[in-house]
Amino acid sequence: MGTKTVDVTKTAEEPEAVEATEPDDEVTDEVTEAEAAADGTEEEGPAGSSSFVGQGAGAVVSAGLGLVSLTGGWIGTVAAARETLIGQLETSTSATVAQQVEQVYGDAWRTTALWAGLFALIALIVGVVVLARPAFGVPGKPQPLWIKSVAWGGVALGVIGLLMAVLKYTGVLLGLPSTG
Repeated sequence: MGTKTVDVTKTAEEPEAVEATEPDDEVTDEVTEAEAAADGTEEEGPAGSSSFVGQGAGAVVSAGLGLVSLTGGWIGTVAAARETLIGQLETSTSATVAQQVEQVYGDAWRTTALWAGLFALIALIVGVVVLARPAFGVPGKPQPLWIKSVAWGGVALGVIGLLMAVLKYTGVLLGLPSTG
């Protein structure tokens, strides 16, 4: 079994001096296997218990849904257009301007906020499930760091999206203009 010796000396004249001895092949193999196990990147065969594919996919889905909750999605746009059409059909010609704005635009605005909130809530739930999954998994197999990072990103985007959807629905954020 070899040892690794590193001598780092730095003076004003020398940028950096490093001397190291190469460890034996046995130590290198042990270190690489330990690093792979710690990273969670060690691949297992078909008989292996976990390859983290599902957790990685869940983390990416969580982050994607969080982004959709902030930027708007196709479903929210279609639902808002439908509410606008319904508002136009239900508004009488003798309605006041305030009633027209509320019926035509108010319902559509709240519908968009509801769909954004739904996407944010799903992103939040999926992200939390991905983060909690290792607690119920195989002991000694840590979750790869990239999965944790992406899942935390999905949770953060979900929380922000949910907060913005509530603020938009209640009219605190970008409410309808006053017509009075």
